[in-house]
Amino acid sequence: MTISRSKKAVAIFLLCLVVAVGVATFVKRTPPSPFDVPSPAGGTSGDLIRKGEYLARLSDCVACHSTPKGKPFSGGLEMATPLGVIFATNITPDVETGIGRYSLADFDRALRHGVAHDGRRLYPAMPYPSYAKLNDEDVQALYAYFMHDVSAVNQKNKESDIPWPLNMRWPLALWNTVFTDSQPYQPQPSRDALWNRGAYLVEGAGHCGSCHTPRGVAMNEKGLDGGHPLYLSGALLDGWYAPSLRGDRNIGIGRWSEAEIVQFLKTGRNNHAVVFGSMADAFNNSTQFMSNEDLSAIARYLKSLPGDPKRDGDPWQYDASTNAFLTAERRLSIRGAQTFMAKCSACHGADGRGQGQWIPPLAGSASSMAKEDASSINVTLNGSARVVADGVADGYRMPPFRNQLSDAEIADVLSFVRTAWGNKGGEVKSEDVKKLRDRTNPASSNPIVLQMR
Repeated sequence: MTISRSKKAVAIFLLCLVVAVGVATFVKRTPPSPFDVPSPAGGTSGDLIRKGEYLARLSDCVACHSTPKGKPFSGGLEMATPLGVIFATNITPDVETGIGRYSLADFDRALRHGVAHDGRRLYPAMPYPSYAKLNDEDVQALYAYFMHDVSAVNQKNKESDIPWPLNMRWPLALWNTVFTDSQPYQPQPSRDALWNRGAYLVEGAGHCGSCHTPRGVAMNEKGLDGGHPLYLSGALLDGWYAPSLRGDRNIGIGRWSEAEIVQFLKTGRNNHAVVFGSMADAFNNSTQFMSNEDLSAIARYLKSLPGDPKRDGDPWQYDASTNAFLTAERRLSIRGAQTFMAKCSACHGADGRGQGQWIPPLAGSASSMAKEDASSINVTLNGSARVVADGVADGYRMPPFRNQLSDAEIADVLSFVRTAWGNKGGEVKSEDVKKLRDRTNPASSNPIVLQMR
């Protein structure tokens, strides 16, 4: 009996040892790259560099790897995660602190697999699960741009403050196996070229899912392409609610035409909305620089994604009965109505319909219809960033009300807005306002466009 138990213990030990060695080998392996075998040496053409610069705009690299007062792509941007703070890295061609020693294969592994030159795994705050869809030609163009047209900056990277053992990166190799797809985008033969281009941009370079797709308990995107019903269905991220980009008529873009999507991405506004929050950064630094053809492709693809009536509810219809309660005699009896008339109606209209494309409507807006109230609270507390289109900053913006209104007053006025004119967002709690007030700051009143040169 004792010998039998000893044999079982030895067998279990050996099995565990084999598994441990296998896992250790797996997590330390270097993912293969099609560029592992160098191609014959050739010059880097100006056309390839210009293509790479455009792809960097499409991918919005500058938004994370630059700061308003720093040099282009030198890193340093602080990013909060559920585990702690991390900092964007230096991706200039500096050989000491940047990516100057990266071969094309090294660059590819970092971009599409999340593995740095030294074998260190990158946190998926770097959207490599999306960049994995980039094709080889675009990877080569990006490499040419960063190595030959970006100025080298000697600036050391900042260490994250994620505590041990959560800062161990080898588990990310296992995370990648479960939650990412390393295959480049494959065109769908049943779709036309414009749709496929849009899918490639949205799912790949644009990494729209990084913000607009809900995440699971492992911080994984619940869908990586339009074939998943939760892809781009809306998500809470860093104090903002990125709305659905699917055909949801209430909380998404179901009421938008393709032309209105193009207008929004090109000018930062349309009759339904004006960019604010994180989307203002994406517009100022990326989407406005896209070609009209690419914007049309994005619009075509997004309009093909169906909504979910169970998630979205009955289609919104404007309810004018709210306006009867906004007379001087009656609005005092409704919490938040008086504040709305005093602070909001001059711009957004007493009827909630806004001012065309210049000031967005509150009636029927996605942020007023969504159950998640983070965006409503955040923009009311902190205002919106300046929209800079074609190098010209807009003359006005949503101002911050954190110093004018208490938590209770903000909760009341937002509860009014989110239940008026047929809106279905629901009431806002003052404690939720306080939470965001404590961990957010007012948007800058200065125009901010990060430079790539």
